[in-house]
Amino acid sequence: MMALEQDVSTPPPASAAEQPGGWPSLGWQPDVALRLFGMRRSGNHAVANWLQRNAPGQQALFFNNCKSARMPLSHHQGIERNTVGLSRSEARDLPALGASMASGGLLLISYEDTVPSDYSLDRPVSGDLDERLLSGDILLLRGFLNWSASLLKKLQGNPAFSLVQRNAVLLRAIDSYRRMLELASHADELALVVVDYDRWMRSAHYRTDLLDRLDLPCADNTLGKIQTYGGGSSFDKDRGDADFDLKTDKRCRQMAEDAEYQAILHLAARDEALLAALARHYPDDVTRLSRVTEHTPFTAGGLF
Repeated sequence: MMALEQDVSTPPPASAAEQPGGWPSLGWQPDVALRLFGMRRSGNHAVANWLQRNAPGQQALFFNNCKSARMPLSHHQGIERNTVGLSRSEARDLPALGASMASGGLLLISYEDTVPSDYSLDRPVSGDLDERLLSGDILLLRGFLNWSASLLKKLQGNPAFSLVQRNAVLLRAIDSYRRMLELASHADELALVVVDYDRWMRSAHYRTDLLDRLDLPCADNTLGKIQTYGGGSSFDKDRGDADFDLKTDKRCRQMAEDAEYQAILHLAARDEALLAALARHYPDDVTRLSRVTEHTPFTAGGLF
């Protein structure tokens, strides 16, 4: 389990299975309890759905997009039971929800745009949650060029955002993305499981290895259906089966002629801290960004 918020004098955390009475708010004892941290448009819900489909005993509870620094079981954007969303009344009655679950299974808590290393013992990322109940933490990464293209495409579809507003959101997200990469560089010493969404999409063997690391059975190792959270895919609104339809590795190419995207890439290519973090995880992106700096964003004749 992640040690970022553990004091050196704190005894080693016990696994969820060793905790008496399970999760108090639920009165339920899962076999595995995980937190998932990832930036928006990094495949969060695809991976969460896959984890649920491979839950012990084929039963899972998923608390989606929890609010940072608060108790996740009561501060979230919805709950799924075995990949099916619950009504608001069902989601509010935690004891009844726990009673509906047989012993064992998976409890999954997700955070979006939350970098766990930004938090501390004085302000834990999961508020008052007893972290000894957790089995582990997952960091979800995606290559920069396709991730930034997907996020910008999503923001462009929001009519409430002006150009300046959406690019301010994107630039702040890029800074969080960098810190997530930096944290992933210390994954081994912090006992974090890093999931590379790009590899996850390509390789069934990679997915199998991840399930083994997370102590989950391999029951359904397909990519599953395209998830509809946040409006679904930024590019493929009417597609259904992720195994055949998604082209998540082509988002950069699909946005290459977009002036806003080009401007973002010119800024990113000049961010030395971002490039250093990318070099450790996505060196091909660094190579491609380096070619961007060979071209001026616009000629001086555009101003004078």
